[in-house]
Amino acid sequence: MELSERQVQITELLRKSEYLAVEVLAEKYRVTTQTIRRDLATLCDHGLARRRHGGIERPLKSGNLSYDSRQVLARREKLAIAREVARHIPDGASVAFSIGTTPELVASALLRHQRLRIFTNNLQIAMLACANPTFEVNIAGGRIRNSETDVLGTGTEEFLSSYRFDFGVYGVAGVAEDGTLLDFHEDEVRARRAIHDNSLATFLVLDHSKFGRAAHVVGGRIEEAGTIFCDARPPGPIMEMVVDSGSKFVLCEPGEEA
Repeated sequence: MELSERQVQITELLRKSEYLAVEVLAEKYRVTTQTIRRDLATLCDHGLARRRHGGIERPLKSGNLSYDSRQVLARREKLAIAREVARHIPDGASVAFSIGTTPELVASALLRHQRLRIFTNNLQIAMLACANPTFEVNIAGGRIRNSETDVLGTGTEEFLSSYRFDFGVYGVAGVAEDGTLLDFHEDEVRARRAIHDNSLATFLVLDHSKFGRAAHVVGGRIEEAGTIFCDARPPGPIMEMVVDSGSKFVLCEPGEEA
């Protein structure tokens, strides 16, 4: 299911506020309270919010949203990013994928390619890639995080550091105002860094909601990516950093799905 633009905006508002009232949201969006209640019910059903008298509150006190919840956020934008990235990867290439819902959609967009060699610590991507019989799928071993269905730890870092990939595709939890990349776990950062450092071409994939989004683990900078794929231009200062660094920015405007 894809959330409406208003529902996505309400989710982003909730990240910055502990509580949102039905009446306030109805006034803000100039719709009826019944319409807003339906929006909030959808968010609660997806684990993006928790019901509270007269409105909603955050579902989690700290950390990231669940993988299933993130899959419905900004899906239209992520699909546009995925389709554009797929155009930049040729048949027969080796591709490393990080965890995350946007890299997963990139992997899905590549399923019509031929003879790709896939390397990842994301079980969702590994199982998805197996649908193409011409793909060679390689996955890191170790302990699985149940909530994310991924593998992290020293074994993952060693695995990702044992190859030289043609392309490294990775996402991020947030981007600070100074261009610092942020995540929620140290092991996520180390795995992402291993993909970046061992790829000939590096693709950072992120939707516009990641700019200014808070997370507490620092892990590199946005301008270190060779190419940045996003559905909207970054805030001015960040865009200047990207241009000055020589990194390439690709605008992926959402349109009709193919």
